[in-house]
Formats: sequence, structure tokens, C-alpha cells
Amino acid sequence: MCPGQGAQKVGMGRDLAERWPAARAVFQAVDDALDLRLSRLMWDGPEDELTLTHNAQPAILAHSAAVLAVAADRLGDIGAASGHSLGEYSAYVASAALTVADAARLVRRRGELMLAAGKARAGAMAAVLGLDTASVESACNGASSTSDGVAVAANLNAPDQTVISGDPSAVTRAGERCKALGAKRVLPLKVSGAFHSPLMAPAVDGLREALAATSFEEPRFPVVANASGEAVRTASDAKRLLADQLTAPVRWVGCMLEASALAPGARFVEVGPGSVLSGLLKRIVPGATTATLGTAAELERFLA
Repeated sequence: MCPGQGAQKVGMGRDLAERWPAARAVFQAVDDALDLRLSRLMWDGPEDELTLTHNAQPAILAHSAAVLAVAADRLGDIGAASGHSLGEYSAYVASAALTVADAARLVRRRGELMLAAGKARAGAMAAVLGLDTASVESACNGASSTSDGVAVAANLNAPDQTVISGDPSAVTRAGERCKALGAKRVLPLKVSGAFHSPLMAPAVDGLREALAATSFEEPRFPVVANASGEAVRTASDAKRLLADQLTAPVRWVGCMLEASALAPGARFVEVGPGSVLSGLLKRIVPGATTATLGTAAELERFLA
């Protein structure tokens, strides 16, 4: 499991680079690919610059790839991989479908396109807690109109946690409807656009061009795609679904159920900063065994 945007923080990955040459090599490869000292921004900040979409996305990918470089030989037989939104690119790095350098360039471009789409049409996102997905989707449908904005269920993170996305007024209306339907909380998110909604449509053509120009290999094991919740086994499907992902919901519940079916009884390993996906997994696949590999201390224990 590879985390997505929001997992970034100043200092991320520094302990890995100090401990393992393989991790340092990944951070250097990303810096070189982008012609940017991204590693310095990751380790020293400032936070407001690291949080910008086009910086946060390659930073999180670099962190995940650095962990993979250190832990790959000890992960054993991998039955499947999946990543949350941007993390899907990290999953393709794990499957050897993408090189780290190519993936870094892709997610940097993806972030630029998403940022531009957000500036062209302001968007909003909010996390809805304690309400089932069908009710959230109903609230979004009721809050949307052709004249006054659209809201959609964008991240289907857990049976009782969904992120909504769209025009600010429609997201506000949808949030109020969710509260009326019994949501425990509706939390506005600090984002630069309405990700995984129709408002990201202007970014799709540019991302398709970038994907078409990038070399993809066939993944060595299935990667479960956010846009479909199904296993991807070919490079052509990978490119198509990564483009679709910009405007499609992140079907994370479906992704985890599919991964569990592909590798029954397997351990789920979260590779990269944070442990959010491990927490979500426990609400999707009760009893699943998890491990988080993001810090040097966690990696040391895993490798011991």
C-alpha cells in the first residue's frame, strides 16, 4: 500500500538517507530527474512550499521509492500492490512498471496540471466521517445542480469515511445534507483544487500526453487501480486508468477488497510516510495483518 497526498511533512525521508545508501540514491535520482533539490525541500522545508501539490506528489513518491529500495529484498512474494491517488504511481514503481525517475517526472507534471485546474476553477473538499458511502453519494447528488455547482464522492476511503469534492458551494451544501443524514463530522480539507471530481477535467489531456510519452513495462504483479478497483496487468491499462483517475473517485474500499482477494491471508505493508492506509484497512478488511515502513526505526525492525 502506497500513501497519497497529505502524508508529506518536513523531515520526511531524512533518516532513511542518513542510514542507507540505497535510499540516498533514490532521493538523488528524483532530484536529478526533476532538476530540483526536492530532497532539501523535503528535509528542511518550508512546509508551505512542500505542501504545494506539484512538490508534495513527487516528495511522497520519492519517500515510498526509497523505502522500497531498502526493503525490496525482504518483502518476499508480492501478491498485489495499490496506492491511494498519487500513491498508485508508487505502486507501479514497486511493480517495476515505472522507473523512479520517470514516475517522479510524471507526478510532478500531474501536480502542475492539477494545480492549474484548481486555479482555473476553484474547488473544495471535505471529509465526511461516520456516514455510509451510499448516503454520502445521495447527499452529493441532492446538492449538485447544473447552475450552482457539483459535488461528488471523491475518496471512498472506508465504509464510514468518504471525502467529497467539487465546487465550494455544492460541497458546503452536500456537507450539510450529510450532517442531516447522521454524519458525525464533516471536516473541510486544505487543498488546491477539487481532486477526483469533474473539475479536474482540464488536466486530463495533459496527463494523457505525459503518460503516452513515458515508457511503461508490464507490471510484475497486479496493481489494483483506484478508478476501477480492479487488478491491472498490462501497461496499456495502467496508462488508461491513471488518466481516468484524475476525475474518477478513489475506490479505496474496493481496492483493498480486491487486493485481499488476490492474496488471501497476506500481510499488507504500507510503504512510505505515515500509517493512514493501515488504519483504513482495519475498517475494510477486519483482522488483516499490517506493517508500516516509513521511518528508519520501522525499517530496522522489519529488516532485523
